[in-house]
Amino acid sequence: MKKFKYLKLTNSKKLRYIDNYFRKKLYIIFLPGFMSDIDGKKPQAFRKYAIKKKLGFLAIEYTGHGKSSGDFIKGNITKWSKDAKSSIRKIVKKNKFILIGSSMGAWISLNQFKFFKKQILGFVGIGSAPEFLDRLMWKKFSKKIKKEIISKGISIITHGDSKFKRRQNQYPIAHQLIKDGRKNKVLSKKIKSKISVTMIHGENDEVVPVIFSKRVMSLFPFAKKKLIMIKNGDHSLSNKGPLKRIIKELDIIVKDVI
Repeated sequence: MKKFKYLKLTNSKKLRYIDNYFRKKLYIIFLPGFMSDIDGKKPQAFRKYAIKKKLGFLAIEYTGHGKSSGDFIKGNITKWSKDAKSSIRKIVKKNKFILIGSSMGAWISLNQFKFFKKQILGFVGIGSAPEFLDRLMWKKFSKKIKKEIISKGISIITHGDSKFKRRQNQYPIAHQLIKDGRKNKVLSKKIKSKISVTMIHGENDEVVPVIFSKRVMSLFPFAKKKLIMIKNGDHSLSNKGPLKRIIKELDIIVKDVI
C-alpha cells in the first residue's frame, strides 16, 4: 500500500515522499530520475524490500516533480540536490544509509557525498546519467533548438529532438537548467569512500550509454566496485526481471554493512 507524505521545507515548498521510518536503522534512499515521480515500480519495490528487511527507507519527488510543489522549469540540479540533502537531514537524520540513484538520480546522489560522506555505506546506480544535460542533451540538440533555448530562455522539446522523452512526448528545457548543469560537474571529482559501489545498466539502454556508469565507477578509487549489465534491459529497468536483479545486488551490499 502506498503511503505518501509531504515534507514541508518552507511555507510555500513541500516535497512528496514515501518512507519506512526507523529511529536507529540502516536506511535505503532512492533518488529518482529526470521528470520522474515515486508512483513507479522501482521506489515501491525498494520500499517493500526495506519493510521486509526491517530497514529504513526514503524516496522523494524533487521540486516540480510528481506532486511536489514548485515549477519544473525553475528547477535545476543545484535545487534538486538541495531537496535531497534537506530530506535526508530531516528524515534520515544521523542514520547510515545506502543510496540508490536512477538516471539523473545518480547525479543527485554523487552530490550528496560532500554532505553525508560518513553516513553513506553503499551506492547503487541504475542507468546512471551524471552530467547528462550537457553531455547528452545539449550536444544532440539542433542549432535551431539551441538558439531558441538561448534567446527565449526555454524550448519545448518534442520526441525526435532528443532521446530523453516522457510519456507526453514533450517537455520544457530551460536555459538556466543547462547552465546550472555545467556548474555541477561531478565526473572529474574523486570520492575516496571505501564503500560498495554497484552500477547497473541495461544492455539495450538507448538513452544513456554504459560509459556513464563506468565513469561513475572510476570516481571511487578505494571502493568495492561492480558493473552489472542487464540482458535486454532498457534505461528504466523497471520490469520484474531487472528489478529482481537490482534488489539482489542491493541485498549483497546490505548484508555486507549490517
